[in-house]
Amino acid sequence: MAAQQTNIDVISNNLANVNTTGFKKESALFEDLMYQTEVPQGNKLGDGSTVPTGIQIGYGTRTVATARSFTQGDLQQTGGTLDVAIQGRGFFKIEMPDGSIAYTRDGSLKMNSSGQIVTNRGYKVSGTDTIDSQATDITIARDGTMSVVVNNTTQTLSPITLTDFPNPAGLRALGDNLYIETDASGTPQSGLTPGSNGEGTLAQGYLESSNVAIVDEMVRMIQAQRAYEISSKAIQASDEMLSTANNLKR
Repeated sequence: MAAQQTNIDVISNNLANVNTTGFKKESALFEDLMYQTEVPQGNKLGDGSTVPTGIQIGYGTRTVATARSFTQGDLQQTGGTLDVAIQGRGFFKIEMPDGSIAYTRDGSLKMNSSGQIVTNRGYKVSGTDTIDSQATDITIARDGTMSVVVNNTTQTLSPITLTDFPNPAGLRALGDNLYIETDASGTPQSGLTPGSNGEGTLAQGYLESSNVAIVDEMVRMIQAQRAYEISSKAIQASDEMLSTANNLKR
């Protein structure tokens, strides 16, 4: 029952973030617990025969991991100048206020009062240049190349690059659509050009939607709820059977 409760919690979080830009769904993974072996497999009987299967009684299940799926979400056209979706692998590298580094798939970028390109929380996108306040047009190409028009003159800025990991599923979620590296994720490979060496390309004027499929999550929720109810019924049935056995002595 505890394992199914965790499963419901994971599914609920997925459904809550169905409209969160760049959100990646999670799945609860389970493993069986220890077994009580009453008759070992291959046990020799008195007549010389061998037990083919034996008798083992399992003690239930537990949650062993919550695996995050980094499959591509649908792209939604917004028309925003600094809305940038990643099509394929890769993350934007973000500079946190404390000097640490985080990563995100959320490309709903903004420009602050200093001309810096930042996230919705005001965290700077690493490696990007300050945009002139007189800029009238910002262009971001599929390969990350950036240019602006200032006083009818086109200026080329530092390109937007991507960061990738050997195992993105090993990243730790911080909230605010941010992730940080861990030993499980592997060493980040930063400064990658979008569209090269298997990395994703950029799409200006688009945002990546959550990869949560509502119908699939609803089916999983119903399955988890039914499994929880059945487990509860099994406990009640076992208790009633033990009660009946105890009452036979009276």
